[in-house]
Amino acid sequence: MAVVATAAAIKAEAAVVIGETIGVALGAIRANKLRSFLTMLGIIIGIGAVIAMMAIGEGARRQIAGQLERLGPNVLTVSPGQQFMGRVDRGENELTARGAEAIVAEGRRIRAVSPEMQRRLQVEFNSRNASLQIVGVWPSYFGIQNVDVTIGRSFTDSEERGRRRVAIVGSNVGTRLQSVSQTMVGKTIQIRGTPFEVIGMIAPKGQQGWFNPDETIFIPLATAQFRVFGTERVNNIYVQATDAQSMESAIADIDRALRKEHRLRPGQPSDFSVRDQASLVNVFQETAQTFTFLLAGIAFISLIVGGIGIMNIMLVSVTERTREIGVRKAMGARRKDILFQFLVEALTLCVAGGILGVGAGMGGAIIVKSSAGWNTAVSPQSVVLAISFAASIGLFFGIWPARRAAKLDPIVALRYE
Repeated sequence: MAVVATAAAIKAEAAVVIGETIGVALGAIRANKLRSFLTMLGIIIGIGAVIAMMAIGEGARRQIAGQLERLGPNVLTVSPGQQFMGRVDRGENELTARGAEAIVAEGRRIRAVSPEMQRRLQVEFNSRNASLQIVGVWPSYFGIQNVDVTIGRSFTDSEERGRRRVAIVGSNVGTRLQSVSQTMVGKTIQIRGTPFEVIGMIAPKGQQGWFNPDETIFIPLATAQFRVFGTERVNNIYVQATDAQSMESAIADIDRALRKEHRLRPGQPSDFSVRDQASLVNVFQETAQTFTFLLAGIAFISLIVGGIGIMNIMLVSVTERTREIGVRKAMGARRKDILFQFLVEALTLCVAGGILGVGAGMGGAIIVKSSAGWNTAVSPQSVVLAISFAASIGLFFGIWPARRAAKLDPIVALRYE
């Protein structure tokens, strides 16, 4: 019983000593509020930058994942390949609507096909002008890309083949022309001086990478080729497979049809490329991740600089409080008590700076979202990681000043002026 009582007393005494040491450390920080805040500033900026960059990266990742879900996993994009003469790049090969027709004729695992050609042109409505994206497509495009015509109607195959001057506007086209998109249906707009009847408006889709369908005008492909753009060349051909499990068969069908259409001999490389939506999304995600890592690296350097600043201030604090350290040692404080006190100070400064930095980063992400219109999302994992890293910075850069304070000779410290 006596041994148990002694052990309990030792634990209680240790708890009191630890509490007193923490109290002394926090008191030293409160005594120099301005200096403590300036010391934390580097950590605040670094953590805030890390949180903001990770929020932008996470928002981009979620947006791209949502776009993939909306577009469907069974959509393929056929793009023109590069043409070489010897070792000289002569630019992209041509894709035309005839290639799309060949895919339709040859494809057994293909549900729908639509070529696409686009260009930014001047559009006029009610004496208002704007430079807008004009996209020429087949009627099947809207089903492939999950675009819903909510007001009016889509154009038909006969209108496409007949080169009719009809158009479908995005939900924000009216805003760009200082009007309302809904009121444009049934009226006439001028595209590069050519009148078009607006027959429908699509539902809002939101930004999709570098393409914004809400600020786009869709017209029949043949009309775009022969009445507006003056070329038969298309930018891409979109192909929808029957289901996600038929992707490989659909790619084989496309390859066979286009090689036959382009008269490529066996063994000759294809002059086109076929990519699925997942690969396109992966490219966007990798690009966003690269920029996130780059900016996070810059923020990491800021954290290191902040940690060095904390170490310098702690070294100055040790020099200023040499006599105080001597008094504490003379009164029975051990080396580990002094070491613990200064580590607590460094850790408190970094963790407090980390918490303030998280708040600053969240505020920055909100500002970016409201001002630039970017999607941002702060994940709980990034918050935990940021605060943990700030604590690690405090421990790492606080060890040297704490060891220096703990090793001071009490007699020399008491005589220090």
